[in-house]
Amino acid sequence: MTENRAEKILRILRRAFTLPKWTTSNRKPFQTLVKTIISQNTADRNTVRAFENLSKRFEITPEALAKAETSKIEEGLKVAGLYRNKANTIKQVSEIILKEFGGNLESILSMPFREARKILLRLPGVGPKTADVVLLFCAEKPTIPVDTHVNRVSKRLALAPVNGDYEAVRESLQTLYNPKDYLKVHVLVILLGRKYCKARNPLCKQCPLNTLCPSKYVHDKNG
Repeated sequence: MTENRAEKILRILRRAFTLPKWTTSNRKPFQTLVKTIISQNTADRNTVRAFENLSKRFEITPEALAKAETSKIEEGLKVAGLYRNKANTIKQVSEIILKEFGGNLESILSMPFREARKILLRLPGVGPKTADVVLLFCAEKPTIPVDTHVNRVSKRLALAPVNGDYEAVRESLQTLYNPKDYLKVHVLVILLGRKYCKARNPLCKQCPLNTLCPSKYVHDKNG
């Protein structure tokens, strides 16, 4: 794997897809945290619906959700998977952020990347992907969140070790790309995974990276 190939992959993806408008807009850290917690083991469409439902019932702030009854939070999240666990997690996280950080994540996000990530990972229900999403999108920290699409696509493209865990995939991608491109890499690889490089029946023949993918021979019969 050479850096030139990785750069070529990124150039092709930038031509093939348009970055959604939300990627360049200012994102509110706490809302991003809540939405990412909801997204765990949940389809994108249901994540959006659950967040919208919750937003109709409560202002998405640590103050409002810390005071809310867990059962009321559950009602807003029912379209999402594991909604009872997530409701409990969101309430706990809200209480901690309110009590220990004055209801604001900015003090955490202003810290150096490793320190900020370490603190976020201590919060209930916050794993590496959730922490990295908040850090990348809300503070432009140098990290590439690895969701199911990024994990699958990067391995098929030989951008990351086939048997690599979360950190191995993240670090592999980060060594191949410039930090200024981390957000683009994350989003564009997800878009590729959704449209072409699907978990089942990937559309290899239609994929814009067909000529660069070492896995196409395995999956071409489905394209």
